[in-house]
Amino acid sequence: MTTIKRLFDFPYHQLQNHNLPDALVTKYGDKWIKTSTQEYIDKANAFSRGLLRLGVKKNDRIAVISSNNRTEWHICDIGILQIGAQNVPVYPTISEEDYEFILTHSESTYCIISDEELYKKIMSVKGNLPNLKEIYSFNQVSGCKNWSEIIELGADTSNQAEVDSIKDSITEDELATVIYTSGTTGRPKGVMLSHKNIVSDVLMSAERVPFEAGNKKALSFLPICHIYERMILYLYQYYGVSTYFAESIEKVSDNIKETQPFVITAVPRLLEKVYDKIIAKGSELTGIKKKLFFWAVDVGLEYEPYGANGGWYEFKLWIARKLIFSKWKAGLGGNLGLMVSGSAAIQPRLARVFAAAEIPVMEGYGLTETSPVIAVNDQRNGGFKIGTVGKPLNGVEVKIGEDGEILCKGPNIMMGYLNDKEKTDEVLKDGYFHTGDIGIIDSDGFLKITDRKKEIFKTSGGKYVAPQLLENAMKQSRFIEQIMVIGDGEKMPAAFIQPDFDFVKQWASRKGLTLGSNQEIADNKEVHDRIQEEIDGLNKKFGHWEQIKQFEITPDVWSVDGGEMTPTLKLKRKAIKEKYQALYVKIYKDSDK
Repeated sequence: MTTIKRLFDFPYHQLQNHNLPDALVTKYGDKWIKTSTQEYIDKANAFSRGLLRLGVKKNDRIAVISSNNRTEWHICDIGILQIGAQNVPVYPTISEEDYEFILTHSESTYCIISDEELYKKIMSVKGNLPNLKEIYSFNQVSGCKNWSEIIELGADTSNQAEVDSIKDSITEDELATVIYTSGTTGRPKGVMLSHKNIVSDVLMSAERVPFEAGNKKALSFLPICHIYERMILYLYQYYGVSTYFAESIEKVSDNIKETQPFVITAVPRLLEKVYDKIIAKGSELTGIKKKLFFWAVDVGLEYEPYGANGGWYEFKLWIARKLIFSKWKAGLGGNLGLMVSGSAAIQPRLARVFAAAEIPVMEGYGLTETSPVIAVNDQRNGGFKIGTVGKPLNGVEVKIGEDGEILCKGPNIMMGYLNDKEKTDEVLKDGYFHTGDIGIIDSDGFLKITDRKKEIFKTSGGKYVAPQLLENAMKQSRFIEQIMVIGDGEKMPAAFIQPDFDFVKQWASRKGLTLGSNQEIADNKEVHDRIQEEIDGLNKKFGHWEQIKQFEITPDVWSVDGGEMTPTLKLKRKAIKEKYQALYVKIYKDSDK
């Protein structure tokens, strides 16, 4: 039996226990191409041999940047790690300036990219990167070497003994990867994670995932450069889950129907979009069908786990599942039995309705610095509570600091930030990692996140406001796609709102209003008044000092490319505030009148 201590032990464990014909599956053109467990390992070994022949040494760093998740990424990952080099995964959507910073800071000697667009970005800063020896591409890109050249360089197996010798010498405490946090402010920090950090997190998380080993399928589409998806992919390898890679976020719904997965990982923003699409389809129904659809939704919104609502509710739920929810499940491939959600808080109503529809969302919590999982819900053994991120993993100690901050310790806590002792010492102190999040542990041992420590602000009246709580509540409105609450040091909370432009247009056409551009929508008084109604209703859940008193509608769709969101779809608060400074001034000037 392979004892898993280093990340490259996972594929060998899979070979011994669940030798899969379709370990990793990527779509090229209109064909899904399968790579077996044996082929995965053989190609990773060829890649290792090729890297050694290129002169790559232990502790060299290799940056890997891919616009989509794909088999090649994983072959490179194992090939890099098992010769003691470090994989530096980088987001595909950052600026040239950030690429220059990360490749310089990490001292990466080689860079492997996926496509022409990324090649152009790296080439634009290559002159400023003295450590960078060469760029290789997965796709055929004119003027760029192809990654297959490294595999071909390793086709001769005569140096496999050298690969094996280095591999055997690597300990679990050695650095495996440097992951640059996308961050909502400032320069990215290089989080150093050892083999032990990530392996321990995978094995502790494995206890919480209801897989029968070796007969399930997953669809992967969240960015692999983020530790959340990467850790999950090692978990799939551990459990012998066949992993299919979606072509892109836009094609996820098509790919779900094609591959019919049992499990996907998601972020709340994606779940909100899926739910909104389902509701939009229900709204198109007429008569009794429409009544029945929304009756089932109402039943779903009352859902409590473990039959807590009693017999009559369970009977209604059985009918709702039979008549309505079964169709939702069919629309999501028919086999989807589990969604794991992280990165930000999920609205409790979504957790309820998806669980009622027998597609439960298991919400978890963690950070890049914690490899990442600290706590996660588990449907079994009473381990699922809506509105929480589950119980801390066995092996991770969590305590709440005097100021409410979540502190933790365990084998999954990072080694530190690369070349930044000052920032490392700020977060690793008194034997605990300081998360920067505020939370509570309830009487049943469930962890609940209430806000980011840095994001809670004080109004000029000295009242504290937790923006995420307000934002999550407001996004229940179908008119509101994104919202950012502002008001630090001001006399009242206010907000920037990016409406759901498609939904607003549908609403307008029903009202006989003609709305053209997004700017017209943002400027339209009737749209503003209608959103005001939504906010007035939702404000009632909050104390007077927390309520959103004023808002402005923004004409842009907030996105990663537009700079308003991080790659894991969190708000870049500082960037949004700067972008809409004129609206900010308008809100607080108007309120002074």
